[in-house]
Amino acid sequence: MNEPRRIAIVHEWFTSMRGGEKCVEALCEVFPQATLFALVHNRGSVSPTIERMPIRTSFIQHLPMAASRYRHYLPLFPAAIQRFDMREFDCIISSNHCVAKGVRASPETLHLCYCYTPMRYIWGLYDDYFGPGRAGLLTRVGMGLAVQYLRRWDVRTAANPHHFIAISENVRKRIAEIYKRDADLIYPPVETASFSVSRRNESWYLVVSALVPYKRIDLAIAACNATGAQLIVVGDGPDATRLQRLAGPTVTFTGWQPDARLSEYYANCKAVIFPGEEDFGIVPVEAMASGKPVVAFAKGGALETVVETPENRTGILFREQTVESLVDALQRLGNASFDPDALRRHALGFDREIYKQKMFSYVMQRWREFRSQSPQMHT
Repeated sequence: MNEPRRIAIVHEWFTSMRGGEKCVEALCEVFPQATLFALVHNRGSVSPTIERMPIRTSFIQHLPMAASRYRHYLPLFPAAIQRFDMREFDCIISSNHCVAKGVRASPETLHLCYCYTPMRYIWGLYDDYFGPGRAGLLTRVGMGLAVQYLRRWDVRTAANPHHFIAISENVRKRIAEIYKRDADLIYPPVETASFSVSRRNESWYLVVSALVPYKRIDLAIAACNATGAQLIVVGDGPDATRLQRLAGPTVTFTGWQPDARLSEYYANCKAVIFPGEEDFGIVPVEAMASGKPVVAFAKGGALETVVETPENRTGILFREQTVESLVDALQRLGNASFDPDALRRHALGFDREIYKQKMFSYVMQRWREFRSQSPQMHT
């Protein structure tokens, strides 16, 4: 058997099309014979490519209000992911930012984990999700009781995958620090073909993001309030109401937009503001694929996509997550020049087809190694 015939792709939930779901979508094209697993699946919430795949869900799917409030069941996620029966599969690819890597595999099954990050809810961003003002009293008390158990479980199940694949050098370091595991690197896919170089500039800034606390959209709003600059915020999420209260008259919220409309926003903006610390960050690459520079916080995945050298300038980096630092970066942007064609060339290095080729080659390589080490298991 030169390649695994029975492949499972395990993802935490299918409730919208964000970066992780776009990775799974590409994997479905690479491995169309795969079976998908998820804690929760809201039908119609993801792309037709994913929807047409067989999708098995957990008991979380049937709990009250799980379609919209599935995150409230976080303490139950480990039990739910471990109840999946994976004995029929040759290879598991866990698409992990929360609990997917905790799925149980038999010794005859190769398990590869494509890791977006160790579980951010319980590690570095715990206070952003569950601190005072971020969550209700009952949620804070419940998580206070559960967080130590979840951390122990998260570290213990890091032994489950045979190999980790990190989405960035930033995440690779985090995997080593928290899980004490080495990881290979394959950047996530960016659909560069959906965007084309634009030289239009309507002098407003753009944010494209889920509206959740760690994205720091409040920083972009405050900087534009302070300078009177126009800002359009494309996205939605639980932080929307708070952010709308912070916004001055020059800030507009559009909610999530279809891909065709999003490409127009990229094409017409002056630049994209990327104020949070991201594991990788697809938005800056989408902006560059449109010929637009990025003003980004100089930490995390942005350091792997946004370049501020004279030889290959793709944006402006600001060093502190403060209004003053971001305002200074916006001023420096006005004094800089960018070549839209060069920006797009840089973005093409992260193209979706590159991701698909690398993932297919990686799975095949690891499968051959796994089979050669245990030939009696695969006859």
